Amino acid sequence: MSARPFLFKRPRLAAELADRLLGLSAFGAEPTLCLAAPRRTGKSTFIRLDLAPELENRHVETVYVDLWSDRTADPSTLIAEAIRAALRRAEGLPLKAARSIGLAKLGVAGVSIDIDKLGRQDGPTLADALESLLERTGKRLALLIDEAQHALVSDAGVNAMFALKAARDRLNTREDAADGPNLAIVLTGSHRDKLSRLVQGRDQPFLGTGVTDFPVLGRAYTDAYTLWLNQRLARDNAFDPVEVHAAFEILGHRPELLIQLLKDIALELGNAGELKTALADGATAIRQRRDDEFLGAWMALAPLQQAVLAHLADRREQVAPFSAPALAAYATAIGSAVEAAAVQSAIAALRDKNLIWKSARGQYALEDQAMGEWIVAHAPSRAVEARPPDRTTSA
Repeated sequence: MSARPFLFKRPRLAAELADRLLGLSAFGAEPTLCLAAPRRTGKSTFIRLDLAPELENRHVETVYVDLWSDRTADPSTLIAEAIRAALRRAEGLPLKAARSIGLAKLGVAGVSIDIDKLGRQDGPTLADALESLLERTGKRLALLIDEAQHALVSDAGVNAMFALKAARDRLNTREDAADGPNLAIVLTGSHRDKLSRLVQGRDQPFLGTGVTDFPVLGRAYTDAYTLWLNQRLARDNAFDPVEVHAAFEILGHRPELLIQLLKDIALELGNAGELKTALADGATAIRQRRDDEFLGAWMALAPLQQAVLAHLADRREQVAPFSAPALAAYATAIGSAVEAAAVQSAIAALRDKNLIWKSARGQYALEDQAMGEWIVAHAPSRAVEARPPDRTTSA
């Protein structure tokens, strides 16, 4: 039996997204797509192994960058490095006089830039760099930015997003973009609330772009993987696809967790009669361990810290943690009046615990969206017994 790893492809979804980006859908071009999905649910794998090849097969030059590939690097640096690498790959190509897929004109003469200065203050803009890449390759461009919400952690990252929006507008208003966008941008994120900060509000770079929930893997994936796995196991040690899918749902549609669970069961158990119980119990145990971790973190917090965290979980994109309604909500939760200074201290403590995220522009969100969902659904009340409001309360 082949030792090749299992790979599940989603060509139909890749084709649908490519059609939307390139203007081949019924609703015209959507040159910017924001796709959100929880961590470890297969989003990045799809972007790299399904969407990028689909675009490349359509004569689109594709540039991929993962802003979490180096969490210590500024996101703007990673974006510039990805574009610089694409330009270097294209350095040996002659400037095209025309494009081969429905594009008859170049628009303007080739743009000459200093690649080594890209990303520096005295260097070319991202728009210049991308236009140079457009001219050099003679292809439309697609920029795929994974974990795009991480750009919001620095002013330089936010400015890079504005620069990409400017590049998109510039390249897509050229004469040769009449039959389709010259630059398409895909922004993906594992945290919907954070990703939405790029598109909501008049001071955000991609205002007006909606955030789409990326489809998680479902029954087609678990059936295909179960078939592939069973072909490599003894007949009396085979898994039932219905039971595998049920476990997958318990695990939040996360392939890595499912694969590890099936591996552990297959290695430890020797007969099919025990598999069903082991699979259900194993998935539940994994989910319970995660919930226990959330519970432990929650119970270790002071009442005001809990109230702030719960407020962020409830309000999501609309949260304003220092507003009068927020202060009133905290006071109701803990039974005493709350002032902004105490909230500031509570937020600082929550950031130290890596429970709250803050953008470079002072926006707040829960660091882990899954914990926010747990808080809304399961967090026990820690509100103190009601008492006459004090003037202040500590974090």
